[in-house]
Amino acid sequence: MASEITVAGAGIFGLSCAWALIRRGQPVRVIERARIGAGASGGHVGALAPHAPETWNAKKQVQLDALIAAADWWAEVADIGGTDPGYARTGRIQPVPKGAEARMAERIAGARAHWPAWAGMAMTDAPEGPLIPASASGLWLVDRLTARINPRRACAALAAAIRAKGGQIIEGTPAQSPAIWATGAAGLADWGGTGVKGQSALLAFPAADAPQVFADGLHIVPHGDGTVAIGSTSERDVTDLGTDGQLDALIAQARMICPALADAPVIDRWAGLRPRARSRAPILGAWPGRPGDYVANGGFKIGLAMAPACADMLATLLLDGRDTIPQPFRLPH
Repeated sequence: MASEITVAGAGIFGLSCAWALIRRGQPVRVIERARIGAGASGGHVGALAPHAPETWNAKKQVQLDALIAAADWWAEVADIGGTDPGYARTGRIQPVPKGAEARMAERIAGARAHWPAWAGMAMTDAPEGPLIPASASGLWLVDRLTARINPRRACAALAAAIRAKGGQIIEGTPAQSPAIWATGAAGLADWGGTGVKGQSALLAFPAADAPQVFADGLHIVPHGDGTVAIGSTSERDVTDLGTDGQLDALIAQARMICPALADAPVIDRWAGLRPRARSRAPILGAWPGRPGDYVANGGFKIGLAMAPACADMLATLLLDGRDTIPQPFRLPH
């Protein structure tokens, strides 16, 4: 049997790396300083949404591949571990600003060029669903590629699948080298990254099959358990990691965007640090000068969508010796 690989960190990146390894027969153990999903992976939003497609690059291609593969990837996790991660490809709706029709047409053309046909983006003047954001132009941009995941349930589902395959998860213990270091905001200091505070809220409102909304920089994501997630803020250079008035303003903004949420009660509030690398792309690969140590970090706002793809690239590097990590994701030296 191959020697066991240690993964430091039981957030979405660490658990995904462990799963990518153990599903290929590699023994693993996950060491978590606090608890599963204690960092940025403990939030609410879970928007698996693509970047705008009109200016294409390697980062967008990796994200697209990850979004396309997500349905099968999460279905296997659920099947092996017996825990539902809350994944569903329900699409997205965005109000088109007045005067932005030509720009949206360019975006649609970009989607047509780079996305699969079934994921197509379009403008409509008759959107459907219980959460329709106001639109000054009377038009909405919709797509079928966007999906959702429940972050906390996704971590629980990955943990269950890893354990079902014989992997260990040890909480409340700091890890030691050698390991795959997936330690979130706290682990980015060595690479010039930082933690960016985010706040989110969970409202009780049943809209399980409705498309998620993106408007005025705000994600409004219906989950399958009768809740709607709202988030999130992006706050730099903060010392208070609790929820505050900025979250209250975010909730009020969401109620204005989607009046159907006006009376939906707030059932949970969350604040935490999301790991932002200097490049804003995830960072992956062997830790220079530290044999046996690897890094998987920097998911920031797209970590939930990118984690499976990043984990598979790192597993390919460790198990097959093939480096498939694109240039924008490589560790800074």
